[in-house]
Amino acid sequence: MLIRLSSKGQIVIPRLIRKQLHLKRGDQLRAHVQEGKIVIEPIEMDAIDRLHGILAGTNVLDELEEEHRQEVENDRNLFT
Repeated sequence: MLIRLSSKGQIVIPRLIRKQLHLKRGDQLRAHVQEGKIVIEPIEMDAIDRLHGILAGTNVLDELEEEHRQEVENDRNLFT
């Protein structure tokens, strides 16, 4: 497969290779030179890294407080 280097030094990994390696946007890769060749390898992310940002845009505290309010209200209704 032929890959061109852009004027900014960027390359595009062909779709077939991305599919074979299950690469997706945001994945991190490590590059190094080995025996005069460029080697690019996916970095395995641990569970903590995969969870980073999963709750972005949500207000978890407000949701937990609302859930707690509902539980308290339900308990009050049971005893009244």
